[in-house]
Formats: sequence, structure tokens, C-alpha cells
Amino acid sequence: MRVTTADGETPEFVDEHEHGHPHGWRRWLYATNHKDIGTLYLWFSVTMFMVGGVLALLLRMELFRPGLQYFAPELYNQFVTMHGLIMVFGAIMPAFVGFANWMVPLQVGAGDMAFARMNNFSFWLLPPAALLLVASFFTGGGATGSGWTMYPPLSLQMGAGMDMTIFAIHLMGASSIMGSINIITTILNMRAPGMTLMKLPMFCWTWLITAYLLIAVMPVLATAVTMLLTDRHFGTTFFNAAGSGDPVMFQHVFWFFGHPEVYIMILPGFGMISHIIPAFARKPLFGYASMVYATAAIAIVSFVVWAHHMFATGMPVTGQLFFMYATMLVAVPTGVKVFNWIATMWRGALTFETPMLFAIGFIWVFTIGGFSGLLLAVAPIDIQVHDTYYVVAHFHYVLVAGSLFCLFAGYYFWAPKWTGHTINERRGRFHFWNSLIWVNVTFFPMHFLGLAGMPRRYADYPTQFTDLHSFTSVGAFLFGLSQVYWLFAVVIPNIRGGEKAPAKPWEGAEGLEWTVPSPAPFHTFERPPLIK
Repeated sequence: MRVTTADGETPEFVDEHEHGHPHGWRRWLYATNHKDIGTLYLWFSVTMFMVGGVLALLLRMELFRPGLQYFAPELYNQFVTMHGLIMVFGAIMPAFVGFANWMVPLQVGAGDMAFARMNNFSFWLLPPAALLLVASFFTGGGATGSGWTMYPPLSLQMGAGMDMTIFAIHLMGASSIMGSINIITTILNMRAPGMTLMKLPMFCWTWLITAYLLIAVMPVLATAVTMLLTDRHFGTTFFNAAGSGDPVMFQHVFWFFGHPEVYIMILPGFGMISHIIPAFARKPLFGYASMVYATAAIAIVSFVVWAHHMFATGMPVTGQLFFMYATMLVAVPTGVKVFNWIATMWRGALTFETPMLFAIGFIWVFTIGGFSGLLLAVAPIDIQVHDTYYVVAHFHYVLVAGSLFCLFAGYYFWAPKWTGHTINERRGRFHFWNSLIWVNVTFFPMHFLGLAGMPRRYADYPTQFTDLHSFTSVGAFLFGLSQVYWLFAVVIPNIRGGEKAPAKPWEGAEGLEWTVPSPAPFHTFERPPLIK
């Protein structure tokens, strides 16, 4: 930047940060740059991921052997609740918003997000919310032990920690709504000339649809917890059967939010995978239009399947049938996506760098989670395994092996662009193989625990479950250590320095600049001789 000296003499060049741009802590507190805010979101999510991970390891430590070794059941259930809330609202969702802040303006050709100051505000609501959640451990009654779903009547009887949790959820919901408004406006109003909607990168499409989902369902969650708050302190009886209220109504309202929320936590990941696989297959994405329509179909169907979480509440058989078939319907657009990813890889010039390894690993483990979800959609099966470890295995395959693997894939794919440094490929692969092995060692035995009748949220269990619990706990600790390794051996060294990344970090793959000779069409291949 050129400025004039005080006496009006020769112009000189000065550092831009000294004139007009805050630096030091002010750069982050007053950030309006989409990249800085994206970085804040990502660091926040990593911090909360580690906090939630420690809570998970405390749970597995207690469950390593039968009997109560370390924690009273009340404290154990507080760990369960906070682990769930922190991972959903503090780790997975902010991480995807961080990716959106970084990549959406770059992909649509915008200079920044549409509302830069609101972007700053939407982030800075999160740290106070996180502090409220964690501080609830130190209130008189401790953190809420009602589970992350906060079902009444238990949540009506909890101490001040429940009120802090409700307030934290309101703050996080407001943050999500503002972030969604920003993303929608940026994509719809700030695209580069000539970029029609059907030319949008898939990550932008998936985030556009996710943002609409968030705006639709976050107020529903706010409604549920506000009614809970008034039941607790203002004499209403929305969910109190003694006052002609209905505790099951809370479940309906909560899961009307809760099921679209599951897709909110995976659809942006689908968008990332839809960038990474074409890049390392050196082919355009197979079936772009069908991917867009499949994403929209998943989002629409997600609004009419909520009560599959409630088969055990005694709903009429006709209701069970509707929610069972509607849930199975989600498998169709999801299957389209998996088919298109595999078709993209088919006969491509594949290479297996770390982002591609995580993308392929994601397809495999997410498919396991999808199939177990299909089984849980069948009402008679779900009634048998409801609230057992089978359900825990299912949603952890979807969220840990699904959402988290997408985030890792996206990080390895785009971090060289963000930091300007290449990532150590050997360390990345070490992280991938450890994550893949230990995530399966941790969560696959939970299917057997659930089928054998082990209920979830129990701090103790009969000795018949000891071997599977011990196996699972060992896997959990090794999976946790793998993520500590990722942070200190991959992320921090990549930020601090390393080999300079080229302009096209994946040697041209990202923009499909390589010219791969087209394979011969099928009909030109020589047919094998018929066996007589």
C-alpha cells in the first residue's frame, strides 16, 4: 500500500496491517474477513472436539470393566449428556460452518461473505455458549443428566445446569441461523457472472440446502427448550402429565428438529466428498444433476421421518408404517450418491493421497451406518433394539465415521491452499489408517452389545458384556490418541511451516487440468471366447 509521509514528501510502501487493518488479538476479535472467521470456527470446533473426546474416554474408562470404578451413575450420565451436546453443537456443526466460510466465497467468486459483521457475531456467540455448557458441571446440581435429547420429565427435575444448557442451545441456534442466512445470501446473490445454479460446485449446493434446513429446524429446537424452560420456572405444564401436558409431545417437537439435524451434519460432507473423488480420479463428477436432486430429496424427506425415533412410544400401527416406509425412502437418494461416487472412480486415473483415502474410507464406513439405519427403520426391529448399544453403534458410524471422516478429507484436501504448505503425506496416511482401524474396533462391537440387550446410558452392566466393552474401550482410547497425533503431528506443523505448496497442490487434479486419455468404449473390447 502506498501512503504519503507526514511532510508530504516521497511516498513509501508500508505494511497494510499498520494502516486500516487490525492485527494481533484485534484481528480475531473484530474479524470480518471470511478466511479469518473460518479459521476461528475451525479452531473452536477442534477445541470442542477434544473436550467432547475426553468426555467420551471418561465414559469408556468407566465401562472398561463391570462395576462402578470411577464415577457415580449421576456423574456418568452428565458426561453422556455433555459429550453429545458438545460433539453435535460444538464440534461437527461449527467445523462445517468453518469450511463454508473458507470455501463458499472462493468457489462462487465472491469477495467475502454477504454480511461480514453478522458473520463475526455468529461466531462470537459460540464461545459463551460453550462456556455455559462446560460451566454447568460446576453448578449446584451439576450438568444435566437427562441425555443430549433432554427428555422430560427428567429434564424438568434437573438443577441450574439444565437452565444453562437451554441458554447455550439458544445461543448456538441463533449462531446457526445467522450463519445460514449469510451462506444463502452469498450463494444466491454474489455468484460470479455466468455461474448459474446448475454450475455451482457441489460443496456450495450441499451447503445451500443445509442452510435452508437449519433455518427451518433451529427455531423448532428453540421452541422445545423454551417450553421446557417455562415448565421448569413459570408454572406451565406443556410436558407435565400431572397438568394435562404430554411428555411425548416434547419428543415429537425435538425430533422434528433432531432428524433434519442428522442431515445437517452430513450433507456438507457429501459436498466435500463430491470434490475430492473427482480430483483424485481425474474425472468429472458422475451425474452432477442427479447429485443435486438427490441432496434436495434427502433434505425434503428428512422432514417426514422424525417419529422413527419414537416407535417405542406406542404410536398406532398406521403411524409406524408411514414412518417406516418414509425412512426407507431416504435410502434411495443416498444410494444414488454412493453409486455416483463409485461411478466417478470407475476407470479413472486414481491415486490414493490422504484426502482420497479418507473419502474412500468414508464411503465404506458410512455405508455400514446407512445399512444399520435401514434395519432400525423397520419398526419391529427398532422396538427390540431401541435404547440399546445397537443404536449407539449406528449413529456413531454415521457421525464419527461419516461426518468426521468427511471433515478430515476436506482438511487434507484444502489445507495446502489455506496455509501455503504441503502436508506430510506419511503422517497423513498414518493418521488415516489408525483412524479407520480404531473407529471400527470401537464401534462395530457395539452392534453385538445392542443385539445382546445391553442398554445405553448405563454405568454398569452384567459380566457377560465384559469382553466386548473392554475391546471397545481399548479401540476408543487408541482412536482418541490418533486424533491427538493428528493435531500435534499434522495440523500444527502444517500451520507453522513446511514445504511450500504449489499453486495446484494436487498436481492439477483439483481443476481437472490433466488430460487423461479416454478409455476405449466398451463395444471395442474383444469378447472372451464362449465356453463350449
